[in-house]
Amino acid sequence: MKYFNLFSTLLITKGAGRILISDLQRNVSELYPLELNEMIEELKHLSIEEVLGMYDKESKKIAQKYLDVLLENEYGFITDNDWEKGFPALSHEYFEPSIITDLFIEMTDISLLNQLKISIEHLEIKHLVIYSSNSFAVEDFIYIDKIFKSSVLSGIEIFSPFHERINNMFIQDLNKGTERLYSLIFYNCPKEFVKTKDEFRFALNFVEDQLKISSCGKVEIQYFNTNLPKVLEALNHNSCLHKKIGIDKNGQIKNCPLMQESFGSIRNVSLEEVLQQPDFKKYWNLTKDHIEVCKDCEFRYICTDCRAYTESSHYAPNGLDLSKPLKCGYNPYTNEWEEWSNNPLKQKAIHSYSL
Repeated sequence: MKYFNLFSTLLITKGAGRILISDLQRNVSELYPLELNEMIEELKHLSIEEVLGMYDKESKKIAQKYLDVLLENEYGFITDNDWEKGFPALSHEYFEPSIITDLFIEMTDISLLNQLKISIEHLEIKHLVIYSSNSFAVEDFIYIDKIFKSSVLSGIEIFSPFHERINNMFIQDLNKGTERLYSLIFYNCPKEFVKTKDEFRFALNFVEDQLKISSCGKVEIQYFNTNLPKVLEALNHNSCLHKKIGIDKNGQIKNCPLMQESFGSIRNVSLEEVLQQPDFKKYWNLTKDHIEVCKDCEFRYICTDCRAYTESSHYAPNGLDLSKPLKCGYNPYTNEWEEWSNNPLKQKAIHSYSL
């Protein structure tokens, strides 16, 4: 008797119409029919011969093709006997020692970072994301980076408008003068900016669109992430707001700068004090398994869950917004994508957010 053994690094997410097999070792995900999931479940307890024997002639051919797919994609392997010990199950527990992992600031005054540095160290914040509607000179970028010299902060990502002083020398100076800058996005670029072939220490992107902070929250395949830590976080916590804190352009401290609820102004309350407010963490453990429609979606563990813009249709008794993200155009019941902003059922919510 031969048995098929599934590798423990695979996560199978069942949706309403399909399954998603995520290879957490190779960081890739693939879609398959629901029938494959049924067969995988049978192969967990029965031999290959017993499983194939359950089907008629035509169905057996399909089952054999599914088995070939599992082997070709290296989702598992075959043994002559039932492999009793098998691979130990992959733990789906998520542990992150930092009190806060991400700080997202809608920046109007870079001197604010000096005030925040102590809190960033206390909370062991790993990533700082800055969105600015004002142009930065080379000196500004270097100044921001130098504030966090010898800091616990791992990296800085900055969104900033493109301006005419940006050229190859500008980028070279940033490459030499910064250490923690890992991603730089220049938006509202009026023309294609020709980069040199030089390799920079940070990721560099030029966007032609006028990138607004309200552009955040879009759910598209290109943003899906099969990275193991992100998937484990999504299985246990909210994939967008867990251990995240934001400051909007007015200095209001929020779960995300785009959300309505404020927990105080940075002018008179610290980030540490905000974390002590019981309501601040109310969305941290809200997983996709509790979000309307998302709970039936095969992409739910590789997708982020925007709570700033939702369809505003479902709420828990305690007031938590359980509505599907507004900027998602995927229907897990039909397995079809559409432009979310054209959906007539979303128009009321779109109007309420002034989008």
